[in-house]
Amino acid sequence: MDDKLQKLLDAYAELTSKLSDPAVYNDQKEYARLAKEHARQAPLVEKAEVYLGAQADIKAAKELLREETDPEAKAMLQADIEANEAILPALEDEIKVMLIPGDPNDEKDTIVEIRAGVGGDEAAIFAGDLFKMYERFAQLHGWKVEVLSSSPSEAGGFKTIEFKVTGDQVYSIMKYESGVHRVQRVPKTESQGRIQTSTATVAVLPEADEIDIQIDPSELRIDTYCASGPGGQCVNTTYSAVRITHLPTNTVVQSQDQRSQIQNREVCMQMLRARLYERELERQQAEMGAERQSQIGHGNRSEKIRTYNQPQDRVTDHRVGFNGTYNGVLLGDTLPSVIEALAAADRAERLAAAV
Repeated sequence: MDDKLQKLLDAYAELTSKLSDPAVYNDQKEYARLAKEHARQAPLVEKAEVYLGAQADIKAAKELLREETDPEAKAMLQADIEANEAILPALEDEIKVMLIPGDPNDEKDTIVEIRAGVGGDEAAIFAGDLFKMYERFAQLHGWKVEVLSSSPSEAGGFKTIEFKVTGDQVYSIMKYESGVHRVQRVPKTESQGRIQTSTATVAVLPEADEIDIQIDPSELRIDTYCASGPGGQCVNTTYSAVRITHLPTNTVVQSQDQRSQIQNREVCMQMLRARLYERELERQQAEMGAERQSQIGHGNRSEKIRTYNQPQDRVTDHRVGFNGTYNGVLLGDTLPSVIEALAAADRAERLAAAV
């Protein structure tokens, strides 16, 4: 591992040198790319320097120890050796985890789709509760949430809602939320106090740039129609809503929540790129076989990942057996603890695979 860490330090030094090159600085796009990579590598470089420095100190102290005759000086050298040796195992474990290749999409913003499942009006209300949970969760992280498209339910909540989450390392955290979420509680519409089980599906898609996904305009069918529901003076009067169908895959996206047809069209293209990108990722993962079949990190929407049980005041994530309180998780306050448990399990799995 020493050789690998030294190569890492050499590469980091070269990267630092490039950032001070006027030619690179004048190319803002290239400078931003290199600066982002420089910042991403910094924590690992810091650990590597401490690790290699401790090893160098141990080697130097052992050489001095062989020549030293003074008992007090020998005791000090031996103490230095033992102190440095004591920190190496933990440092090595940390570095091994940091050396594991990350998900290339981790730094991307995300498009999240919540869709009411089984349970009628209660499922739509639950979908709305999940949206509020993610809104609060985003606030905790300083992220921005922008609703792209929604279909409200008359009873409250949403039949479907799609929103964009923008911020630092959004996908690296939100990706663990993909899957079927199940709630067990007494619906507001239930007069006899019976507990009902309802579901909602959550899809977390890394936002794809035009560079990631090339879309041929000739393969699109674009329809415009009047937006419906409450809103401004344009609702039901102008053809501002947009529906785009990607003909080769029959993927359909639509938006009516923006102020103009141009804005709705841009939102549709964002959602379409994200969905086509997800299809490509799923194809690649299928080719990789069982190596990444775990639901941790790439939640399969056909599987139940979490149950929110209100009568028992418990939320259980079935992938790692994590339990939290109903209000704590659904209000977004303790959701970070659930996600950290999933991230830790994911890191352990990837480390085992790497070994």
